Amino acid sequence: MATRILTGIKPTGIPHIGNYFGAIRPSLDLQAQGEAFYFIADYHSMTSLFDPRQRLEFTRGVALDWLACGLDPKRTVLFRQSDVPEVTELTWLLGTLAPMGLLERAHAYKDALAKDRAPSFGLFAYPVLMAADILLYDSNIVPVGRDQKQHVEITRDLAIKFNLTYGETFVVPEPKIRDESAVVPGLDGQKMSKSYGNTIELFGDEKTLRKKIMGLVMDSRTPAEPKPDADKNLAIQLLKLFAPAGIALDFEHRLRDGGLGYGDLKKALFEHYWSYFATARALRAELTANPDYVETVLQDGALRARATASAVLKRARKACGLE
Repeated sequence: MATRILTGIKPTGIPHIGNYFGAIRPSLDLQAQGEAFYFIADYHSMTSLFDPRQRLEFTRGVALDWLACGLDPKRTVLFRQSDVPEVTELTWLLGTLAPMGLLERAHAYKDALAKDRAPSFGLFAYPVLMAADILLYDSNIVPVGRDQKQHVEITRDLAIKFNLTYGETFVVPEPKIRDESAVVPGLDGQKMSKSYGNTIELFGDEKTLRKKIMGLVMDSRTPAEPKPDADKNLAIQLLKLFAPAGIALDFEHRLRDGGLGYGDLKKALFEHYWSYFATARALRAELTANPDYVETVLQDGALRARATASAVLKRARKACGLE
């Protein structure tokens, strides 16, 4: 069997370029390396998002964004988590073996306690649902950031415990840690994050995005002054993401030597950023105008996902004496 790759995408907001370089592009690159199952984690969004209209909007937005960026529904199974009901039953089967101590050590639960928030059952059981997401599709590889590695480790622990208790049932997955060099700086120089309010959206209004980029805060040095620290300049760091290597390096040299104004640099940054996503932006507009196609992709993906999920769940039910 081909290597199966699983990725979950939480629909909790509008994607930004940090999401693109940190998760979307690396995940799309994996399409050619195995059999990819990518699901929109609408159940997971319910621990932090409580507006049903927003959940529907963000879920549809994820499908539009990933298809526009290059997800190929012929090669990759794209589906909504909630369209595969087998995942909730498997969550219960795994939950009966999940030690309380293991779940109490989960980062999200500990973070809620540290911030004096009353955690819900959903937040506490979040790692078990994630384990079911992964194990339900006989996943071999799960690409995650370092902050998500713990969830794959918990999945491995639960799979091994189930296999030891009831016999070999689940494939034990391996995490694939994303390259931390993909961290993208935000408008304030910190890591780009919705929680910091420093994002540059992947798709959005041209005038608004231009204003954001032109508003990048630079230091008070004049254009004529040499900038020996040009490689640390925020606009240069962002430009290297969008411009061909030679062009980005030329701007860096010009800034270092003196003579390049910050306004000109930010204009160049915007133009390269806007051009970089031009094809994806046009495709997203086409997809937005054709909602029936997007829904067909998700429904077809759910059927393909359930073909695997039902077989794995049947195997698990039989192993633990439910049939």
